[in-house]
Amino acid sequence: MKLLNNARRWGAIAQTLHWVIAALVITQFTLAQLAENAGAMKREHPAAVIEQLSLLARHKSVGITILMLAILRLFWRTLSAVPQLPVNTPRWQVRAAHASHTLFYVLLFALPITGWMMSSAANYPVSWFRLATLPDLVAPNKDLHEALEDVHGALAGTLFVLAILHVLAAFKHHFIDHDEVFKRMLPWTK
Repeated sequence: MKLLNNARRWGAIAQTLHWVIAALVITQFTLAQLAENAGAMKREHPAAVIEQLSLLARHKSVGITILMLAILRLFWRTLSAVPQLPVNTPRWQVRAAHASHTLFYVLLFALPITGWMMSSAANYPVSWFRLATLPDLVAPNKDLHEALEDVHGALAGTLFVLAILHVLAAFKHHFIDHDEVFKRMLPWTK
């Protein structure tokens, strides 16, 4: 497999970044749900607070990792070719693909940054796997924290819906259009 993208397929670097970020996004949704479940159990089980804080710390670390990988992925995308969609792809689908990819990048940046700001506003530190503590992005502010919590949740919901649409579009290309769009992101295909 080639490292670089070409006009026909994504290269190994782009594929690796795509699948690692996808796995980390799934991890984020899982960690958030587990932390929410632990938070709901605090009254019956006081030790659930410790579990919730641990899950949230991992959630923050994975979020910062996604932010770093998104920066790397965007940088890589500016340096290497972007495979073209098949010539018979309807214009609206080309526009939708470009819009959805742009929205993915916006969300991959906005979610970690709003989460980081939310933690700062709540006066909770953000560390990256206990290796580095990141500076606060905003001063502690309860109202700002609550607003950012709503924004972060709305962005997460948007990412969830966009990811489902992305998977459905990939399956459409594979099972209905019978083109190479889905296969060119898979490492084991040619």
